[in-house]
Amino acid sequence: MPTRAVISSLLCLLSLFMTGCETGSAPDSGPQAEARRRQIAMEPRGDYYIGRRFHIPHTHFWGYLRSPGQDWSTARLVIMQERFMKIPNRLPEQPNDGGYAYGDDHNTEYRIFGSYSGRRVFDPNSNMILPEFELRRWEVLNDSPGWLFRPNERFNGQQLLRGEPGSTP
Repeated sequence: MPTRAVISSLLCLLSLFMTGCETGSAPDSGPQAEARRRQIAMEPRGDYYIGRRFHIPHTHFWGYLRSPGQDWSTARLVIMQERFMKIPNRLPEQPNDGGYAYGDDHNTEYRIFGSYSGRRVFDPNSNMILPEFELRRWEVLNDSPGWLFRPNERFNGQQLLRGEPGSTP
């Protein structure tokens, strides 16, 4: 019997030690997340948006837009209206020559000029209703900016990295 009590005590102590050894930090905290927050806080304010291309095959949304100085958690998934200007990398979905295709700029970061139209547009392939953004101009900021929402995220090419509130019919 004492052996059983000793083993139980050791297991309890071991479990306390194991949970005490964990960092307990959330995936959106730590040095990478803090560096990103500082970088975003230093962005010049202005009449533009920061856009991150987010491509999932056969969907019509463009990606995420946020205001300068605002965290990516505030970004909105949008559908671009191309009446005034074509989106960056407007290429065929299936190029005949084996070259670049629509969506090859996935995860590229842009400075985006334009405005929200106030309309919401249905994307039948993703089954979402999203805000429409009227694109006027764009500039590439970074063609390899890294993670979008959290340092530990993994994009699988088939689904969004977060649920989009208010985006389903």
